Parts: sequence; structure tokens; C-alpha cells
Amino acid sequence: MSEDRSLARRVNCVVNGTAQAAEVSVRRTLADYLRQDLGLTGTHLGCEHGVCGACTVLVDGRAVRSCLMLAVQAEGCAVTTVEGIAPDVVTLHPLQTAFAKHHALQCGFCTPGMLTTLLEFLEEVPAPTAEEIRIVISGNLCRCTGYEPIVAATLEAAAVMRGGA
Repeated sequence: MSEDRSLARRVNCVVNGTAQAAEVSVRRTLADYLRQDLGLTGTHLGCEHGVCGACTVLVDGRAVRSCLMLAVQAEGCAVTTVEGIAPDVVTLHPLQTAFAKHHALQCGFCTPGMLTTLLEFLEEVPAPTAEEIRIVISGNLCRCTGYEPIVAATLEAAAVMRGGA
């Protein structure tokens, strides 16, 4: 069955620093647009109901579940996926470095959503407590790590981002 073109809208947004423009079905989720149209498969789809957090991306700096947001809602917005959080292709973001150091990822399925969720949080709370981190990631499900390595990595990344060692 082909898509009804009357149900398509032009979407102009910036994804990971690059301007994007496309005709997109009004029913297409932001997650599907990122993964299927732009090839940014770092955004993972888990439950597709906004519960697991695997699909979390930043839209204008705010963490959103891309499985619940329509692509047309990103009109005029800046979207950052896990592929866009590092400052360049050679250097990892301090949060990515800390995740690797503390083994805060195992299967890696939850990692993109964890990283984007934590990036927004660390912008707002640069010196978090372990308890604050646990609360902010409580909406992101991880079946492998037991969360403690994620908390430790986030505490270290926060210190680095504040200019500490």
C-alpha cells in the first residue's frame, strides 16, 4: 500500500548539526525518520510506547522519547542523537569516555537513551548526587548493568565536565 501524499508534510530541522529537509508522512515517528530516512540507527527502538527510554534523543536540548514524537513535530528544531553528542569524529564526549571506563554498558541497547537523558540532566545539574542520577535514569531501562556503573560513570563525567580530573 502506498502512502497518501496528502498526508505528507515538509520537515526542516537540524540533526546533529546538519540541516535536513524532507517530505515525511504525518504519521511517521521521529525515531523512524532518524533511523530509516537518515540512517541514524544509534537511536534504538525498544518498547515503542515511551516506557523503556531506548529511543531518547535531544530536541532543542530536551530529552524526548522519539518513538512518541512525530517527525513533523521536529519542524524547526535541533535534534541530537547519540551519533551527535561527541565534539568530533575523533574525540568522545566525557560521558561516553566515562561509560567505557566504568563498563557502564554491556549489551549497549539502552546506552544511547541513557547518554542523551544524562546529557540534558548534566546541563541542568552539573554536580549531581548519586541519588539524583538514579532518579533521572529511572525511566531508562537497562537489563545488564545493574545501574551502578552508569551512576559511577555519570559522577565522573560530571566532574570532568566541570573541569575536574
